[in-house]
Amino acid sequence: MPTQHTARSGGIGASLPRTEDRRLVTGQGRYANDFLPDNVSHAAVVRSPHAHARILSIDPAQALCAPGVLAVLTGKDAAADGLTAIPHNPDWMGPPDAELRLPPGFEVFTTENAPLPAEIVRYVGEGVAMIIAETAAQAADAVELVDIEYEPLPAVVHARDARADGAPRLWPGCPGNLSLTCEVGDKEATNRAFEEATHIVKLDSWIHRVTGSPMEPRSVLGEYDTAKNHYTLRAASGRGAVQTRERLSIILGVPKENCRAIFGDMGGNFGTRNGFSPEFALMPWAAKRAGRPVKWTASRQECFLSDYQARDLTSDAELALDAEGNFLGLRGVNTLNLGAYTVYFWPLRKGLSMMQSVYRIPNVHFEGHAVLTNTAPTAVYRSAGRPEAIYMIERLIDLAADQHGFDRVDLRRRNLIASDAMPFTNGVGVTYDSGDYTACMNEALREADWDGYEVRKTESAARGLCRGVGVANYIEVTSGIPRERAEVTVCDDGTVELVVGTMSSGQGHETSFPQLISEWLQIPFEKVRFVANDTDRVSVGGGSHSGRSMRLVSIAAGEAVEELLAKGKSIASHVLQAAETEIAFAEGVFSAPGGGSIDLSEVASASVTMESLPAALRGGLEGIGDITNRAGGYPYGAHICEVEVDPDTGHVDIVSWTAVDDVGLAVNPLILHGQAHGAVAQGLGQALLEAIQYDPDSAQLLTGSFMDYAMPRADTTPPIDAFITEVPASSHPHGIRPGGEGGTTPALGVVINAIVDALSEFGVSHIEMPATPQRVWQAIEAAKQSKRD
Repeated sequence: MPTQHTARSGGIGASLPRTEDRRLVTGQGRYANDFLPDNVSHAAVVRSPHAHARILSIDPAQALCAPGVLAVLTGKDAAADGLTAIPHNPDWMGPPDAELRLPPGFEVFTTENAPLPAEIVRYVGEGVAMIIAETAAQAADAVELVDIEYEPLPAVVHARDARADGAPRLWPGCPGNLSLTCEVGDKEATNRAFEEATHIVKLDSWIHRVTGSPMEPRSVLGEYDTAKNHYTLRAASGRGAVQTRERLSIILGVPKENCRAIFGDMGGNFGTRNGFSPEFALMPWAAKRAGRPVKWTASRQECFLSDYQARDLTSDAELALDAEGNFLGLRGVNTLNLGAYTVYFWPLRKGLSMMQSVYRIPNVHFEGHAVLTNTAPTAVYRSAGRPEAIYMIERLIDLAADQHGFDRVDLRRRNLIASDAMPFTNGVGVTYDSGDYTACMNEALREADWDGYEVRKTESAARGLCRGVGVANYIEVTSGIPRERAEVTVCDDGTVELVVGTMSSGQGHETSFPQLISEWLQIPFEKVRFVANDTDRVSVGGGSHSGRSMRLVSIAAGEAVEELLAKGKSIASHVLQAAETEIAFAEGVFSAPGGGSIDLSEVASASVTMESLPAALRGGLEGIGDITNRAGGYPYGAHICEVEVDPDTGHVDIVSWTAVDDVGLAVNPLILHGQAHGAVAQGLGQALLEAIQYDPDSAQLLTGSFMDYAMPRADTTPPIDAFITEVPASSHPHGIRPGGEGGTTPALGVVINAIVDALSEFGVSHIEMPATPQRVWQAIEAAKQSKRD
């Protein structure tokens, strides 16, 4: 194992500002839309106005006569050229998640997602044709000239409605629109626990649909080299260049060596850009058809219509307690809205794996359903499935405290898994590695001045405001693509090159990954050069999702450094004429007992020029770590939120937020704090403001712009007191836990808990998300009316 954490100025534990920030904030970033090759043409996508319809005919004649139009391509053209469906590969099983047990005879149904459907459209905004023109404006103008005849079909929006008898069926081979149905845990034992319970609390809630809304809209550039039969794709996806190239080659029906994927900077992701977008295949294919590069950039309206969306899970759950408040059992049904295509099952399986969170609940049983509807497909979104699970259990705990006279902090503390019980296997078979959940919550309570809350509440009341406070504990199970590779090479100019297959969308990879190399090779941070995002340089990589980047790159890079140092020590022993066992390494230099020394760059040079070296030591100084790791990551924490509510208007103001997150080992605390702030903003955005809405009858999108889709702003986001704890993760060789999703995971539950606490004086016991001023005001008025009645 490489040298452990020694708090070097540029190594592990240093709060270095992100080196990429200067480039990005001064306009020097290179995004997909910034690339303009010679003779580039432009594409516009013709999108369906119907949520469900049969395509009877497409007449491109008028569009083809429009100025600048080069081609009009349809799904039939794509099929004729051999384009196949997008291989989403929506995994529904595998470690470290809970085992999803299927009913006898049930087969999981996965859809075929053609880049351009030839026969049936299944959601408003699905692409049905594509215009290629000299300019983007000419292509957009020609969209209106394509004459398409549709036969409208019945549509359904909500997952529970889609399962009802007589609901419109989206796919012939999928009865009841049920793509996946499963169970986890022990049903009989859980039912017995409920029979023996003194108290039972229930909650049926909807963790509604949102969209990622990254600053950078989807943008794709496709190129084709006729002489080499070679495609080039410039875009950005959290899956990374390697995974994207592999999927592109499958769709186009060519060897992956005939494809290259190059990603530049990425202006936001959050998971909804991890999936393979249809345009990733359409632009390279169109480039071959047009004989020149083809570029497409989504309008913001197209993003709302056709970006992969997220959440949209209904959960009907119950918590059983004995007279003292010990948790006995947890059961329920989770139903995920997949949208029109099976892109990801992860939000369902991750949520089912973590419904009991950090609490000791001996008996757990849940059913899970994944349902197809006439809406845009849903994908993963920051901490997929975990915020939904934490929201449900944290709301149930507050309901139990309210309904049965328990103190909500004491109730949590009584049921937290003890640190000496780790590793701990939860009620559905997921094993948590290590941690001190009680200490984490206690620190959050202390930092938030929980004991001083009543004074602050009185001060708010004097101003006519209702103050509330909420607490939520959380844990995640993270995994992702298990294989990652790191190549570490000492270059001729004395720098050290690190090549990995992840994809940064704001996580600071250009800074934090080189910190690992700086630490372990004991060299200045500035000497490390970071390379990623080009399949001509990167051969293996799973991108960035599910907290995998630092967790897996650190393991791969550690192995690469070990291999490099072992080779370097062998070369140094030849150069310095000393036994290999006598060679020491420190501060980037190999040294022998007699006083001779040679630094990394000199060793690299000797490996090329010293002819007496054995063949195995020649050819450069490098190390490769190529790992496959299916162990889970288990970050955890506790967040506390305080709100003030204006009872006359329903306006909610978040006045303070305290976050304590355990990351195992903080490679760069400054970046981790930034991640926590961004994650909190996304979570409170869903809790208070954001919502994708479809008309329940026509399935038309109602929130097609930022006029209708509210986003958190600077005045929405409170001051955030973020704290990091470091209990080493026993599942990781360096003790690292993921650190990018923690703020989102507890946010939904803690915000709603705080609002309900503020409204408790009126008798409000629950409020659905988003807790808009209208919804809060209506809850207050309904509670007042109930008291009058």
